[in-house]
Amino acid sequence: MKRASYCAPALLLVALLSTSYAQAHEDSHAGHGAMNRMEHAPQQKPWGIAGQAGQVDRTVEIRMDDSMRFTPAKLQVRQGETVRFIHRNDGRLMHEFVLGTRQTLDEHAAEMLKAPGMAHGEAYMAHVAPETQGEMIWTFNRAGEFEFACLIAGHYQAGMRGSIEVLAK
Repeated sequence: MKRASYCAPALLLVALLSTSYAQAHEDSHAGHGAMNRMEHAPQQKPWGIAGQAGQVDRTVEIRMDDSMRFTPAKLQVRQGETVRFIHRNDGRLMHEFVLGTRQTLDEHAAEMLKAPGMAHGEAYMAHVAPETQGEMIWTFNRAGEFEFACLIAGHYQAGMRGSIEVLAK
């Protein structure tokens, strides 16, 4: 009988530790992107670099909805311009705004089909819940043709993408 009295507390302790570990593991993934943005210097990408609030040259509102379209779907900016994007999700589905090249977006969209729950946390990605808004500040310091898209599984394939022309100085 004495053996049973030790088993129950031991099992309870194992259950509590397992739950705490699982929650900490989940929390570390949920905040991983935010931590990266705060702890590391911005990384240069072919389509630019994360901008700062004090550098914003203009604000552009991007609307997204369940018709799998962005409005506007085409933008033109000047090389060196820092843009504050306000992303408004007018739909009832989760949407996102991800900057990149056609190649990087195609590759990431393929990954998202394999792992639809993949979390995003890079400075060039904004995950926007239904009927809410998100924000991103980006400096377009390289001229060229770039794109933006919603990479949630099926959205990109349905045509939820747009283009950005960055005009040389």
